[in-house]
Amino acid sequence: MGAGWDRRVTLAAVSVIVIIGVLKMSQLLDKAKNFVAEKMANVKMPEASVNDVDFKRVSFDSMEYLAKVSVSNPYPVPLPIMEIKYSLKSAGREIASGAIPDPGSLKANDTTMVDVPVKVPHSVLVSLARDIGADWDIDYVLDLGLIIDLPVVGSITIPLSYEGEIKLPKLSDMIA
Repeated sequence: MGAGWDRRVTLAAVSVIVIIGVLKMSQLLDKAKNFVAEKMANVKMPEASVNDVDFKRVSFDSMEYLAKVSVSNPYPVPLPIMEIKYSLKSAGREIASGAIPDPGSLKANDTTMVDVPVKVPHSVLVSLARDIGADWDIDYVLDLGLIIDLPVVGSITIPLSYEGEIKLPKLSDMIA
């Protein structure tokens, strides 16, 4: 009876020690998570805004517009833009979307202007005839996602949304 009793007491003691160790490790992990969360909350992030969307050119199959995006980089090193994703919506539906891989870098401690070309097929414009007919423009929402690579943090996406009206070009705009 003595040897079996000793083993049970030893196993119970080991179990208590393991449980205490797990609780301490859990507390340590919670403290580490809170520390990282506090530090990440104070990390400066690049900021972006859409300055303007203008007509750029017309081609045989589409019209191209150019969104001018201003992005500020608070870091003393250039930051690579991994990709820009865009979606242009009008009358409640998507009329153009796409992605621009590797569009360049953001200047260190500066604001960089990034051009985002958006091609709208002519076939889509024809289907929006009711909206176009009244005032020769298209009411739109442009959603952008700038994917930037931050040192240590990794990739982040800066979401942007911009509403406006795209004026359709006149014949004189297309010839010039």
